[in-house]
Amino acid sequence: MFVNSFWALLPPIIAIVLALITKEVYSSLIIGIIAGGFLYAEFNPVVAMNHIFVDGMIAQLSDSWNVGILIFLVVLGTIVMLMNRAGGSAAFGRWASEHVKTRIGAQLATIALGCIIFIDDYFNCLTVGSVMRPVTDKHKVSREKLSYLIDATAAPVCIIAPISSWAAAVTGFVDGANGLSLFIHAIPYNFYAFLTVAMMLTLTIGNFDFGPMKKAELLGLKNDGEDESLKKPSITGAEDQPNPPISSKGRVIHLVLPIVMLIVCCIIGMIYTGGFFEGVDFVTAFSESDASVGLVYGSCIALLLTVIFYVCTRVLSFTECMNALPEGFKSMVPAVLILVFAWTLKSMTDSLGAGEYVAELVKNVADNGMIMGMLPAFVFIIGVFLAFATGTSWGTFGLLIPIVVNVFGADTSNELMIIAISACMAGAVCGDHCSPISDTTIMASAGAQCEHIKHVSTQLPYAITAAAVSLVSYVIAGYVKNWLIMLPLGIVLMVATLFVIKRLQPKEA
Repeated sequence: MFVNSFWALLPPIIAIVLALITKEVYSSLIIGIIAGGFLYAEFNPVVAMNHIFVDGMIAQLSDSWNVGILIFLVVLGTIVMLMNRAGGSAAFGRWASEHVKTRIGAQLATIALGCIIFIDDYFNCLTVGSVMRPVTDKHKVSREKLSYLIDATAAPVCIIAPISSWAAAVTGFVDGANGLSLFIHAIPYNFYAFLTVAMMLTLTIGNFDFGPMKKAELLGLKNDGEDESLKKPSITGAEDQPNPPISSKGRVIHLVLPIVMLIVCCIIGMIYTGGFFEGVDFVTAFSESDASVGLVYGSCIALLLTVIFYVCTRVLSFTECMNALPEGFKSMVPAVLILVFAWTLKSMTDSLGAGEYVAELVKNVADNGMIMGMLPAFVFIIGVFLAFATGTSWGTFGLLIPIVVNVFGADTSNELMIIAISACMAGAVCGDHCSPISDTTIMASAGAQCEHIKHVSTQLPYAITAAAVSLVSYVIAGYVKNWLIMLPLGIVLMVATLFVIKRLQPKEA
């Protein structure tokens, strides 16, 4: 009765609304999961509990991809803890304070690093957060703003990078056409990605914010940018345990080299899983890589090399390195818990057929003779809604891209098809960017060490603004069909919108 209908979208809607109202994400996700289980079981409690725990949580925790991501997350947390204990983060903070003189400079450096690390969004979130957090804290940039900059340079940048795990995912969802070629042709029409970057630069260089982010930034100026909630011990009794001293021997190299090793090892790990060392060319190996396994390989090897490096340079003893391992795990417990709940909620939504319901809606509208020029805008809206409700952009790609390809018959010479494919990718990234149950959003919170719901509520007005301008751009692009006109026009509209918002703000704010 509830499967393949609008009811399938109710569990994520409940979780999202409750999270935004109560500012408490754990109970909101749990309530959404329970609602999904009972809807699937048609309110039979025995069937519902079995579906929630066996088909949902246990199944998600036994999924090899998910386990790989959890291992990668924990290992990243351990490497960050080691860098902190070794004094590398503190040394980098001192170096950055001498070279990055202003709050604007700190934010621009964060954006630049986020754009450089385009290989994978998970890797981007945690790496950029660990490197730039000392710098942004020094210049009193709020953790909410840091989270936004990290999140906005994760998925939006990955989706316009031909060599990334996202490009590989999109390529895999295209049947009957050259997936990589289609992805590259669609890049200039990915308005949400480009407009998000333009928005970050405009806000940073123009030195203004609006909405909840403005309040967070004003608070950040008062308390040195740190999230007060993060200063509270997260583990019972932790306040009675003295923090281990940070090594006074740490230098910038003790942060930079582990990060470089991490990047290199993860790239090698990803192309290894794609068959690069068996004769497959680099681009193909990357497009066919298993990102989850590759990131586990790379991060574990990088962790081993980091321990060896620290012991050999005598900034930490072997015992001190081993003591940092469980502490690194503990630092990632909140992110792991939210991810597990988010994945379980997604499994409830999937079992109710939410994706199929929305996909069929798109197909019916297209088949019913809708004005084709409006199709990209419609696909963008559906992509945003589906990704927001399910918390997954890749799942949205998998549902909508094949439908768009079928509507146009895999004709890659059709410019409208290219625009519609790009609108699908942009909508999925936008919904993923907004959603509090998105794993990328969760990773951004973890990377910046910001309370998750604060990150969601402060960045939501920014993401919605970029989405509104993107929608207008897709409406026009469906008829103009020329990215050389539309991309500059979209950026101009974005910048103009932001300055209108700035002028409308009360002067006393």
